[in-house]
Amino acid sequence: MKILVTGADGFIGSHLVESLVADGHEVRALAYYNSHNSWGWLDHGPVSRDIEVVLGDVRDELCVREALKGCDIVYHLAALIGIPYSYVAPQSYVDTNVKGTLNVVQAARENGNVRVVHTSTSEVYGTALFVPITEEHPLQGQSPYSASKIGADQIALSYHQSFGVPVSIARPFNTYGPRQSNRAIIPTIIAQIANGATEIELGSLAPTRDFNFVADTVAGFKAIAASEATIGEVVNLGSNFEVSIGDTAELIAKLMAVDVKFVTDPQRIRPEKSEVQRLWASAEKAEKLTGWVPHYGGLEGLSKGLLETISWFSDANNLKLYKSDKYVV
Repeated sequence: MKILVTGADGFIGSHLVESLVADGHEVRALAYYNSHNSWGWLDHGPVSRDIEVVLGDVRDELCVREALKGCDIVYHLAALIGIPYSYVAPQSYVDTNVKGTLNVVQAARENGNVRVVHTSTSEVYGTALFVPITEEHPLQGQSPYSASKIGADQIALSYHQSFGVPVSIARPFNTYGPRQSNRAIIPTIIAQIANGATEIELGSLAPTRDFNFVADTVAGFKAIAASEATIGEVVNLGSNFEVSIGDTAELIAKLMAVDVKFVTDPQRIRPEKSEVQRLWASAEKAEKLTGWVPHYGGLEGLSKGLLETISWFSDANNLKLYKSDKYVV
């Protein structure tokens, strides 16, 4: 098929593009326009010669409409995702996440109801009211970021209900792996250790997360797209394994065979009511509708994924791309 991936220059997007190319699809990659002609992580991957790259902005309706022409499916990943930055620039999150999604589903409608796989986030659930978290869990906008993603999800679903656009919502829990931004917890820990730090600066260690290795997330996206049963549905992608940030940090230190001290950096602490204290996914619906199951589940799977991530970050050519001594908002 001919496939458009928005946010193709990002962490998950670049991995998805590579996987789709490997499957034999014709891929058009929408990357954020910049004057350096940078394709983000696609510049560092093996498929840059095998794809069509379009520089643009999902906030621009015309740009999205043109990018979607002739495509059979769009994976919509373009978004602002840093939670701390959403406290600083909330309007940017509404413009990119909500309006950008509106532009994608409207373009899909105008181009003959193109299949849409829209990217959500586990942050829309807020602190778990029950676990494991199913797709029926109430939505709680505990940050401007999560509120914008709730809005984006509802816009996407409304186009299915109102106009019959074949929309599916992929809701991955905390994805990690090679190329992830240093604003995320796992790269923050690994990059600081790899650069020789002995005191690792972190935020709160108490919250729990359900970490998804990027290969599992990509496989989940493709499984959702391949299943007609997911149209009009929200589908969690999670490992069904809960672990605290503190225990994750200790595991990383153990895997990297270092003795380090973890210290609290006040600027990394979220406002008390905004911090999501607990996330633990139920992936039962994903398995039922698509057959998808995580291959990096449980403590063993997390350790395996962390080792692959550590290996990538430990390469000097990759590590130099990160400012590990700086807090990334």
